[in-house]
Amino acid sequence: MTQKRIHRRTFQVGSISAALLTNPIARSAHAFWVDAPKQLFGIMAGEVSSDSAVLWSRSDCESLMEVEWDTDESFSNPRRIVFPPINSLSDFTAHGLLRGLPSGADIFYRIAFRGVDGVGSGLSDPIAGHFKLASQKDEDVFFAWSGDTAGQGFGINLEWGGMRIYSAIERIEPQFFIHSGDMIYADNPMVAEMKLADGTIWQNIVTSAKSHAASTLDDFRGNYQYNLMDKPMQSFHRNVPLYVAWDDHETTNNWYPQQMLRKRRDAAAYDAMEYAAQLTSRARQAFFEYTPILPTASGERRIYRQVSRGPSLDLFFLDMRSYRGPNSPNNQLDLRADSAILGVEQLAWLKRALRSSRATWKIICSDMPLGIIVGDNMEGEAYYEAVSNRDSGVPSGRELEIQDLLSWMKDADIRNTVWITADIHYAAAHHYDPKRAARPNSFLPFWEFVAGPLHAGTFGPNELDGTFGPEVKFQWAPPPGAKLPLAPSALMQSFGTIRIHGATKKMTVEFRGIDGSVLPDGVIELEPQS
Repeated sequence: MTQKRIHRRTFQVGSISAALLTNPIARSAHAFWVDAPKQLFGIMAGEVSSDSAVLWSRSDCESLMEVEWDTDESFSNPRRIVFPPINSLSDFTAHGLLRGLPSGADIFYRIAFRGVDGVGSGLSDPIAGHFKLASQKDEDVFFAWSGDTAGQGFGINLEWGGMRIYSAIERIEPQFFIHSGDMIYADNPMVAEMKLADGTIWQNIVTSAKSHAASTLDDFRGNYQYNLMDKPMQSFHRNVPLYVAWDDHETTNNWYPQQMLRKRRDAAAYDAMEYAAQLTSRARQAFFEYTPILPTASGERRIYRQVSRGPSLDLFFLDMRSYRGPNSPNNQLDLRADSAILGVEQLAWLKRALRSSRATWKIICSDMPLGIIVGDNMEGEAYYEAVSNRDSGVPSGRELEIQDLLSWMKDADIRNTVWITADIHYAAAHHYDPKRAARPNSFLPFWEFVAGPLHAGTFGPNELDGTFGPEVKFQWAPPPGAKLPLAPSALMQSFGTIRIHGATKKMTVEFRGIDGSVLPDGVIELEPQS
């Protein structure tokens, strides 16, 4: 493919003043390598739009992140940017917002760090990456999604090839990847060896941060560092830009803001810490440090947001953790704070964003499923963790908020909505039909697609709650009688891909296994509704 050069184009770096480099990174990379900073955890691009992207990397000392980018893979006409110094306050992580990029173009970039204040005066070896900007034309959009990385004690097993599914995703060359949550398992320690049900031994690399449940800020940071040590993941991040969400394990299993940790069955792991909110503040800081996402213009570390990928697709990322009421029997009869899962402000934002969208397809990126029953036994009660409550009657509990949203979408004539998620550690496609719902014809039909896990224990299948009329159209889950969880070596890890055809706007959803091949009966075709 012939790349176009960029001439006389305005380049901006957010609101940060940036200086042009005087020497190309590539020519000076080895000049002072012994004294240079090191970037041991690779690079990432994220939040890619039609004209902007966030670049991420981490140094090992106070330093400046230096970036070159070009539309030509040979870097024949590069732009060079120096970002402000980073230090221990961000754990030496660096984010760079690039703006003014040419819509639809392939962008090639490389990142290096230069030491400051006498710390490592040289320039580190550069690491190169690539991403494709969203197009404003009617072109194909092709992306992948899944969730759940390094859970249930399954970490980096070098003998098995590391987190192999990331290599499979990279090979099929999606334009971007959505991580639907549980990017880390901060509450799941690693041990060096685990004996599996088939008698084989699963071996893990173990670090200090992964030897116990995370409670300090450095513990949470160490969990992200652990995953980023994986070579397949590092290669994946160099070539596939990322959009991130979070769920519970970025903090601790089944948390909610008001939770009292001393009442949980794992309370001993958190010593004298009283509330989950204390954990969450540290977890949120590490999440924003170690992913390619930026706070809002006002500085708010907010995860729910809208991303446009051109005329065919808008993405709406939800946060079902931060604004929920307590986990409970989930059977409240009216919509109030303790029956919320999105919360008043997020729900109002989502309605506004959906109404203003002009994209053909509107994909709601949720960190939890709607109709799958997910229990919560962390406090020893028959509580529920997700939306549904095992009662297929009229909506109650958190279902009230979802009913409010779905009914509003019908009244506002918001069509072509699809929900994607992970969380339950098996793959499934559910069609929600208002004719089957407890309140018939109160919403428009829609689909929910569930993928995963990426690299964690495989579970399921779970039961469905019939309140919103879901029907299983595809399922990839352990067979009856399997000893759960299944290890990644059982080859039941999964991810999904979605292609929106530019000319027809037809959507093709494919469920794929650990090697990237399409699973049996794992293809669903959707036509847009006008």
